[in-house]
Formats: sequence, C-alpha cells, structure tokens
Amino acid sequence: MPVLPGAEPYRHEGGEVGVLLCHGFTGSPQSLRSWAEHHAAHGLTVSLPLLPGHGTRWEDLLVTGWQDWYAEVDRALLLLSDRCSRVFVAGLSMGGALALRLAAQHGERVGGVVLVNPANRVHGLSAYALPVARHLVRTTKGIASDISMGGAAELGYDRVPLHAAHSLRRFLRRLDVELPQVTQPLLLLRSAQDHVVPAADSARVLSRVSSTDVTEVVLEQSYHVATLDHDADRIFEESLAFIGRLAPTLGKEGTAAVG
Repeated sequence: MPVLPGAEPYRHEGGEVGVLLCHGFTGSPQSLRSWAEHHAAHGLTVSLPLLPGHGTRWEDLLVTGWQDWYAEVDRALLLLSDRCSRVFVAGLSMGGALALRLAAQHGERVGGVVLVNPANRVHGLSAYALPVARHLVRTTKGIASDISMGGAAELGYDRVPLHAAHSLRRFLRRLDVELPQVTQPLLLLRSAQDHVVPAADSARVLSRVSSTDVTEVVLEQSYHVATLDHDADRIFEESLAFIGRLAPTLGKEGTAAVG
C-alpha cells in the first residue's frame, strides 16, 4: 500500500551531531515532522523513520509486531552512528519506549535520550484479555489525535489491531525489565493531561532507569500528542538545549549544515 500523504519518513543530512526520532503506535512521522525540521534547521543530522505497518492502513499493522518496529529504529540508529560522532534518540509514546530500548541495548553509542509521554504498559482490564481477545476481535477504536489545540490533528489509524496491541504489551513488559540498563542522560517531558498514557508510566520509567542526569518537564497545556500541541515549541527548544549541553559542538556547527 502507498504511504499516506504526510506520513513519509524524513531524513536530513546536517552536522556531526545526529538525532533519531521515533513515532508512536498507530501514528506516523507526521506527528514528529515539525520537531525533526526544527532540529535540522539548527544543524543536526536527523532521521525520522516510518515504522513497519504504519502510515498506510491499519490492516498492514495487523501483520507486524514489536520486533519489526524495533528493527527499523535499530537500523536507523546504526546508520546515524556511521555518519555522526554523537547520536541522541528521542520518541513520543511507544516511540519513547523504542528509544529507551535503543539506549539500553547500545550503551555508549547513544549520547542521551529525550522522551515525550513515554509508554510503559498497556492499561486497563482489557489488556489482560488481549491474548484471547485478539483471536476473536480484530480491532478496537483508535487512539490518535489526543490534542488540546483546536485545528491540530495527528495522522494515525482510527482502529487499533488487537494482534499489534498484544505485541506492544509484550514489548513494554520486556522493556520494563531492561530499563535499569539505561544510564544515559535523560530528558522526559510529560503532559499534565494525557488521555492515552497516564503519568504513572513516566513515573515508572524514572524509577527504573539508572540515569543520574535526569530532567523532568511537565507540559501544562498539551494532551498526549504534545509535539503537535500548545507545548510543541517548548519540546523543540528543551530538547535542542539538552542535546547542545551534551554535545557542545552543536553550537559551533550552527545552521551552516542546513541544505
């Protein structure tokens, strides 16, 4: 199936500092495109891949699983590492979970982690029924476009395939065990109101990682998809400052690398 207009992956060749952005479950690169372009405009090399099964139709997500999604961002990280001297990983929701696993698995290859409303578990009693329910019901209602700002919309599926949701649940449970392996500097931005991922997920992440350089920022004006909401500019600036603090060469490169 062709990729939906606006859901295409994004790549920008900038300087020696790179950032990998990971989008969320049932979403697409559209939700992070402005974030990617902001960092590109400040001289970073940026990679924003499209995860398998996403950005087309929900039926394509039905036949993928967490191994496919993680393999895509893992490949993107290795490509960035070959190109850049310092690489950071960032993500929204499930994308944050993928970024955390990259940090846990790759150690010093990852210079720091930026998370926006990271997912840590699939919530509700329905989560426990997924192993059986996924064989009886194909989909449930979508989770896209939890946004406070009027007129803003996320390009995501209006249905959630239960096979994929079950795989996501398995992935998050595996990641929870690996979180103590995350030692890199960490910037976590969470929305005060989030109708998809509760604040407990961020608290769990912060309690489990081994990072000692940790900053938490509360976004007062945004819902779950904060990168498309009122606090988007704050996310862009906070993450750029975080990367600039850890990679001082970013400031020296400036915007000269922008094509």
